[in-house]
Amino acid sequence: MSDLARLAAHLDGLGRVLLGYSGGVDSALLAVVATRALGVDRFLAVLGLSPSLAASQCSSAIELAAQFSIPLLRLDTRELEDPRYVANPTDRCYFCKSELWQRLSVEAAARGHPSVIDGTNADDLMEHRPGLRAAAEFGIRSPLAELGWTKANVRVSARGLGIPNWDAPASPCLSSRIRYGLEVTPDRLHQVDQAEAFIRSLGVSGDLRVRHLGNLARIEVDPTQFDLVSRHWAEIERLFHTIGFARVERDPRGYRRGGLLSLAGRI
Repeated sequence: MSDLARLAAHLDGLGRVLLGYSGGVDSALLAVVATRALGVDRFLAVLGLSPSLAASQCSSAIELAAQFSIPLLRLDTRELEDPRYVANPTDRCYFCKSELWQRLSVEAAARGHPSVIDGTNADDLMEHRPGLRAAAEFGIRSPLAELGWTKANVRVSARGLGIPNWDAPASPCLSSRIRYGLEVTPDRLHQVDQAEAFIRSLGVSGDLRVRHLGNLARIEVDPTQFDLVSRHWAEIERLFHTIGFARVERDPRGYRRGGLLSLAGRI
């Protein structure tokens, strides 16, 4: 039995399934396989909508669902009404995921879907992910992790299924760009969204983060993109000043996973 066949069989064993769907490659793979294995009567993907979801990511998730005939529900989430989330501690993601899974669990119960799943893969279990605690508290299943699928496994299978974002860089929520301890607000989230969208429009590819450090914005890109950023630096400065940053700089070390954790309490 192939890996995809095992995944389909695993999902089939979960009965009626509701997926927390972001449109990233992990949840996209699950959505495509589940739609084919379970059908629209037994499967539903739910996209949580809030200011922390980048506009481009939202539209891409909706387009991908349409391309693969994935049954999709869009559901507003209200993590920004939780002062614990807004305060932006290092476990901010726990409060976000608690809100998401609470709303999805209610939706699943109302629709008769006993299993709620997410796109956590085996690699994710090795990282700083406070949201995993919330998933455990709500009984959320993680089929990819349960089967030992790594990110590399996910990308290979997604490519084979023709999923267009099979090689797209990871793109966590916009709140993950805001320095810990600095309040998460709709305005700050919008600043980050505008800034990253503009840098992408210049042709920058690969991993990208605009770290919101208050009046300062710090751009992290892959070192292969340094020259491109430098060529457009005057435009970048102009745009960043327009959207409300007093200063902008490029991190000389380039993009690195968990870069915001190293800044906690230092700035």
